[in-house]
Amino acid sequence: MPHRVTTSPKLKSNNSEKKLSRRGRVTKETDAQIVAPEVERVPGVETPHASVEHKWTNQEIAALLYRIADILDIQGAIRFKPIAYRRAADVIEHLSRGVQDIWEGDAENLKNIHGIGPAMSEKLDELFRTGHMSYYERLASEVPVGILEFLTIPGIGPKTAARFWKEWNITNLAELDAALKSGDSEKLKGLGEKTIENLKAGIAAVRRKGTRVMLAVAYSFAEEMMDALRAACGDSIVEISTAGSLRRMRATIGDLDLLVASSEPIAVLDAFTSLPQVREVIEKGATKAAIVSHNALQVDLRVLEPRRWGTALQYFTGSREHNIRVREIALRAGLSLNEWSLTRIKSKREILCATEEEVYQKLGMDWVPPELREANDEIRAAQTHQLPKLIELRDLKGDLQCHSKWSDGKTTIEQMAKAAQERGLHYIGLTDHSRGLGVTGGLDKARTLAQWEEIDALNARLKDFRVLKSVEVEIRADGSLDLPDDLLAKFDLVVASTHSSLKQPREKITERVVRALRHPYVDIFAHPTGRLIGSREESALDLEAVFKVAAETGTILEVDGTAERMDLDDVHVRRALQVGCKIVIDSDAHWQSGFDDLFWGIAMARRGWATKADVLNTLEWDELKKHLKRNRKK
Repeated sequence: MPHRVTTSPKLKSNNSEKKLSRRGRVTKETDAQIVAPEVERVPGVETPHASVEHKWTNQEIAALLYRIADILDIQGAIRFKPIAYRRAADVIEHLSRGVQDIWEGDAENLKNIHGIGPAMSEKLDELFRTGHMSYYERLASEVPVGILEFLTIPGIGPKTAARFWKEWNITNLAELDAALKSGDSEKLKGLGEKTIENLKAGIAAVRRKGTRVMLAVAYSFAEEMMDALRAACGDSIVEISTAGSLRRMRATIGDLDLLVASSEPIAVLDAFTSLPQVREVIEKGATKAAIVSHNALQVDLRVLEPRRWGTALQYFTGSREHNIRVREIALRAGLSLNEWSLTRIKSKREILCATEEEVYQKLGMDWVPPELREANDEIRAAQTHQLPKLIELRDLKGDLQCHSKWSDGKTTIEQMAKAAQERGLHYIGLTDHSRGLGVTGGLDKARTLAQWEEIDALNARLKDFRVLKSVEVEIRADGSLDLPDDLLAKFDLVVASTHSSLKQPREKITERVVRALRHPYVDIFAHPTGRLIGSREESALDLEAVFKVAAETGTILEVDGTAERMDLDDVHVRRALQVGCKIVIDSDAHWQSGFDDLFWGIAMARRGWATKADVLNTLEWDELKKHLKRNRKK
């Protein structure tokens, strides 16, 4: 079964620049946690075993368990078996301590790890004692090793992978690529032209991928590292922050950059390289160190004296292009800028800056929010004092997409309402799926009316909070909607989205969506591109056409904050706003803690230069509903 682990800060933070508390959860929606490529599902060693002396990393162990699950899937094993291995791999992949360190020569210790039962403990014990796992070796001998490569292609599952092997004798990605390029009709007998084109695109997508992780994963682990370092160093740490692409809140992250202000750099670096999360120390000097963690992320730490904090934080936050332009401005003013200080070129006198605001102020600029530092016109705006006041998490009054047990949610409407209210929200749009999507218990007309009765009763009990009668209606392949107009007209609002036929050609899918956007009762177009980071690329939808129609019709566009989606992304958010669209930021929550995913939607909106005025769910419901297409037309 697909898996993911995401963590989001709690909603009640007032400042996206502050470190927010995190709430972890395991869900089962997509396999998009590790991005491009995903967790390498083959151990670091080429053979299925290693020497007894080999120290197994969490990443290698997780890869081995994922690989077992994939083989079981290809073999058509009973469903619970691969699920168990993926769950164990998922847990191990995100442990901050090394599993082999926890083991310490005793299999009983492994049973203390959630998701590791007696049978799994025995297999891991064998792996650590002997360097091999006999169960894995037996399974691996039963299928060609290259078959597992097929599972990295978007849309290819175990059954299709088995067909390539058993029906066409294609046993690895290179052979499949060669067969597709050659157009060998015999080799590809039974594959349609569209399938062949999808396979070509899928292989190309696999090869474009880098080694990055989702923002939510990197953010959570960075918090864990900073918490551990604070605990180890106490008062010797004056300031601590993320830097680099993580502080800029990019959708995917490579290495983690941490920055500390302290007058005791050696003590901080010693503590950092000794943290239990550390698998390997790559380098360690007088002011910096780099490690590889047990989850395979590289973390770089730099320590500077507090009086140099401002220039250091500015310098290491980047981006590279932003910093180049800032340094050019400094040079034109007769200054040089690096992580240590601003320096007057002629006199060599240092100008120390304890805050970033000082750095920008001394260069005649306003402070630039980290999310905007991508050399995308923010320099000019900072010089002319035209930077926008970006949307903040605390600005949101409601969430217009969430789900309950009436479709594919995990909890009741009342539980969702109370969870949202606890986070300071004043309303939610309860948008369970329409039945045509195929989810269990989707809404048809009869179930919708029954749900409305429950919502009415709940609203009568709730104080200062409202559950809106809403729906996430599926846009069918021809652009029609999954519920009749007479019912759609009676909802408080309607969210429309596409989940199926996402591989339609550009013209077809655009025509389909545009037809839906012109529908008088479609208020919001949800997660427009359909992407799932690391597992499904954006559809071929012509977003420029969509934005123009949305602006023309008053259809609102959604930024879906789910960690795997963040859709619209920052680039598309900015373009939509430029065209004249309005947006909402939603969590797409399927359980109570899912509301915390609003944080990632805020991140994308901020990177897209969105202000409070651009985001309609910063309004109270009585004001927001006046902006809905259905009500404006009246």
